[in-house]
Amino acid sequence: MTSPSPDQIPDQTELLARIADALDRLAPPPLASCDWLSHPAYVWTGETARAVPTLDAPSLALLRGIDDQKDRVVTNVERLAAGHAAHDMLLWGSRGMGKSALLRAAIRSAQNVHPGSIALVQVAQEALSGVTGLFATLGKIDRRFLVFIDDLGFEENDGSGPRLLRSWLEGGVEARPGNVRLAVTSNRRAIVARNMSEQDDPINPRDAVDDRLALADRFGLSIGFHNCDQDAYLAIIGGYAREFGLDWEESDALEWSRRRGARSGRVAWQYVNELAGRAGKTI
Repeated sequence: MTSPSPDQIPDQTELLARIADALDRLAPPPLASCDWLSHPAYVWTGETARAVPTLDAPSLALLRGIDDQKDRVVTNVERLAAGHAAHDMLLWGSRGMGKSALLRAAIRSAQNVHPGSIALVQVAQEALSGVTGLFATLGKIDRRFLVFIDDLGFEENDGSGPRLLRSWLEGGVEARPGNVRLAVTSNRRAIVARNMSEQDDPINPRDAVDDRLALADRFGLSIGFHNCDQDAYLAIIGGYAREFGLDWEESDALEWSRRRGARSGRVAWQYVNELAGRAGKTI
């Protein structure tokens, strides 16, 4: 059987061009580059970053009942913003006591003192596998960054997550660069749940000290946040009420906490928001 001569082969150039054009239309558009110098905050998706033009953060003065925690976090973030030695931070403990709000407020305060010097980069837990790539990018930027992982918690059978976290904190090829520090919030000091009965208690006295559970030891600052007692809860409300010129009654505030089933900074703030609504005010 003889092969066809070149002039007998159909010209498929046009067909191939149409196929290539169709594939181009199906392919996702190229990811836009991120301006890492111009915004106060970013959200990391695992593959790329989205700039946040305005950082939503309360005033530090409005964060009541956590004065010691506030001093330690603000001091550390300001050191990072100034280019000085600073710690990775684990903020752990009771829900609703202002862990995440404090980090955002500390960043905004540092940005006011050192304009343009520092930014917050929030990473969702499902995007943790892409953080090594994020570090590679941030290490090339002439700016300081606080990489923030909110409400982190690994299940007992999750081995890869804790290993990633340790590798970032302990050095090695995947460690975070010198201009980056990690800030993690968690309801459990150990971060890794030991069993279902202990997951409900964020401050478990039987936290293990073995290598798998003692991730808190890898953070330079490990700061606990504890539930309010009644006096602290009322003091938080009193501070907010004075700030916003709101009238309130102790019995009403206690009834609010009983209906919510908790006393915390978050519950106190929600009560103050209720007071403002009753008074026809915005806060």
